[in-house]
Amino acid sequence: MTITEKQQLKNIIESQVAALSKELAYLKTQLKPVDKECSLDNVYHAGRHQEQNIIFHRFEKYTKRYNRLIATLNRIESEDYGVCKECEEDISIERLKLIPESEYCIDCMNELG
Repeated sequence: MTITEKQQLKNIIESQVAALSKELAYLKTQLKPVDKECSLDNVYHAGRHQEQNIIFHRFEKYTKRYNRLIATLNRIESEDYGVCKECEEDISIERLKLIPESEYCIDCMNELG
Protein backbone atom coordinates (compact mmCIF):
# COMPACT_ATOMS: atom_id res chain seq x y z
CA MET A 1 0.00 0.00 0.00
CA THR A 2 1.37 3.38 -0.95
CA ILE A 3 1.75 6.36 1.38
CA THR A 4 -0.89 8.21 -0.66
CA GLU A 5 -3.36 5.33 -0.29
CA LYS A 6 -2.75 5.18 3.47
CA GLN A 7 -3.36 8.91 3.72
CA GLN A 8 -6.58 8.56 1.72
CA LEU A 9 -7.73 5.80 4.04
CA LYS A 10 -6.76 7.83 7.10
CA ASN A 11 -8.86 10.74 5.77
CA ILE A 12 -11.81 8.41 5.14
CA ILE A 13 -11.55 6.97 8.65
CA GLU A 14 -11.30 10.41 10.26
CA SER A 15 -14.35 11.55 8.30
CA GLN A 16 -16.33 8.49 9.36
CA VAL A 17 -15.25 8.90 12.99
CA ALA A 18 -16.41 12.53 12.95
CA ALA A 19 -19.79 11.59 11.44
CA LEU A 20 -20.29 8.76 13.93
CA SER A 21 -19.27 11.00 16.80
CA LYS A 22 -22.00 13.49 15.81
CA GLU A 23 -24.58 10.75 15.43
CA LEU A 24 -23.66 9.21 18.79
CA ALA A 25 -23.96 12.57 20.51
CA TYR A 26 -27.42 13.02 18.99
CA LEU A 27 -28.52 9.50 19.94
CA LYS A 28 -27.37 10.09 23.53
CA THR A 29 -29.82 12.98 23.75
CA GLN A 30 -32.60 10.66 22.53
CA LEU A 31 -31.90 7.87 25.01
CA LYS A 32 -34.37 8.73 27.72
CA PRO A 33 -36.23 5.97 29.52
CA VAL A 34 -39.99 6.19 29.52
CA ASP A 35 -41.28 6.71 33.05
CA LYS A 36 -43.52 3.77 33.93
CA GLU A 37 -45.43 5.91 36.40
CA CYS A 38 -46.39 8.58 33.88
CA SER A 39 -50.03 9.01 32.92
CA LEU A 40 -49.57 8.05 29.27
CA ASP A 41 -51.86 5.42 27.81
CA ASN A 42 -50.54 1.91 27.23
CA VAL A 43 -50.37 2.22 23.44
CA TYR A 44 -48.31 5.40 23.58
CA HIS A 45 -46.11 3.91 26.31
CA ALA A 46 -45.49 0.76 24.22
CA GLY A 47 -44.64 2.90 21.19
CA ARG A 48 -42.17 4.99 23.19
CA HIS A 49 -40.60 1.82 24.60
CA GLN A 50 -40.17 0.39 21.09
CA GLU A 51 -38.70 3.69 19.87
CA GLN A 52 -36.20 3.66 22.74
CA ASN A 53 -35.18 0.09 21.86
CA ILE A 54 -34.50 1.12 18.27
CA ILE A 55 -32.45 4.12 19.39
CA PHE A 56 -30.51 1.97 21.85
CA HIS A 57 -29.67 -0.62 19.18
CA ARG A 58 -28.54 2.10 16.76
CA PHE A 59 -26.43 3.63 19.53
CA GLU A 60 -24.87 0.24 20.31
CA LYS A 61 -24.17 -0.52 16.62
CA TYR A 62 -22.62 2.91 15.98
CA THR A 63 -20.53 2.71 19.15
CA LYS A 64 -19.05 -0.62 18.07
CA ARG A 65 -18.21 0.75 14.61
CA TYR A 66 -16.77 3.93 16.14
CA ASN A 67 -14.50 1.84 18.38
CA ARG A 68 -13.37 -0.33 15.44
CA LEU A 69 -12.55 2.79 13.41
CA ILE A 70 -10.56 4.33 16.28
CA ALA A 71 -8.62 1.08 16.67
CA THR A 72 -7.98 1.06 12.90
CA LEU A 73 -6.80 4.66 13.01
CA ASN A 74 -4.34 3.70 15.75
CA ARG A 75 -2.90 0.85 13.71
CA ILE A 76 -3.05 2.27 10.18
CA GLU A 77 0.70 2.94 10.17
CA SER A 78 1.57 -0.63 11.14
CA GLU A 79 2.76 -3.05 8.49
CA ASP A 80 -0.11 -5.45 9.11
CA TYR A 81 -2.83 -2.90 8.29
CA GLY A 82 -4.50 -3.87 5.02
CA VAL A 83 -3.25 -7.46 5.21
CA CYS A 84 -5.83 -10.26 5.51
CA LYS A 85 -5.64 -12.09 8.84
CA GLU A 86 -6.52 -15.37 7.15
CA CYS A 87 -4.54 -15.62 3.89
CA GLU A 88 -2.03 -12.82 4.63
CA GLU A 89 -2.60 -11.27 1.20
CA ASP A 90 -3.26 -7.57 0.72
CA ILE A 91 -6.87 -6.49 1.12
CA SER A 92 -7.98 -4.53 -1.94
CA ILE A 93 -7.83 -0.77 -1.59
CA GLU A 94 -11.41 -0.56 -2.88
CA ARG A 95 -12.60 -2.75 0.03
CA LEU A 96 -10.63 -0.69 2.53
CA LYS A 97 -12.12 2.53 1.17
CA LEU A 98 -15.61 1.12 1.78
CA ILE A 99 -14.85 -0.64 5.07
CA PRO A 100 -11.52 0.67 6.37
CA GLU A 101 -11.66 -1.54 9.45
CA SER A 102 -11.73 -4.71 7.31
CA GLU A 103 -9.43 -7.41 8.62
CA TYR A 104 -10.16 -9.97 5.89
CA CYS A 105 -10.11 -9.89 2.12
CA ILE A 106 -13.38 -10.54 0.31
CA ASP A 107 -12.54 -14.18 -0.53
CA CYS A 108 -11.61 -15.09 3.06
CA MET A 109 -14.59 -13.17 4.43
CA ASN A 110 -16.91 -15.18 2.18
CA GLU A 111 -15.28 -18.44 3.27
CA LEU A 112 -15.50 -17.53 6.95
CA GLY A 113 -19.15 -16.74 6.41
